[in-house]
Amino acid sequence: VQLQASGGGLVQPGGSLRLSCAASGLYTMGWFRQAPGKEREFVAAVMWTGGKTYYADSVKGRFTISRDNAKNTVYLQMNSLKPEDTAVYYCAAQNTLRGRVYYTTDYDYWGQGTQVTVSS
Repeated sequence: VQLQASGGGLVQPGGSLRLSCAASGLYTMGWFRQAPGKEREFVAAVMWTGGKTYYADSVKGRFTISRDNAKNTVYLQMNSLKPEDTAVYYCAAQNTLRGRVYYTTDYDYWGQGTQVTVSS
């Protein structure tokens, strides 16, 4: 299974970006991020069936995760971006239905990462 993430870039504080990740035949999809010198951290997740969503407290109200089942794609709309959102963003997927979404060990597949830089 290959996950293809895209949509990163350089944006000014307060700006927006939308990340995309193409995948198929999987269950929960998630986004994580890793800043230099820090551990990879959970950002958001969405159940492939039912659409229940989960968010880290640091992004609630600013980021929205969604999925398009017809296109086998999950999106992360990021608004009101802050410099502390700067990181490499990774999409991840589970290949079985689990009740856990917040830890890297909950996921079976990972994309290659896309850089998001928030700077003026």
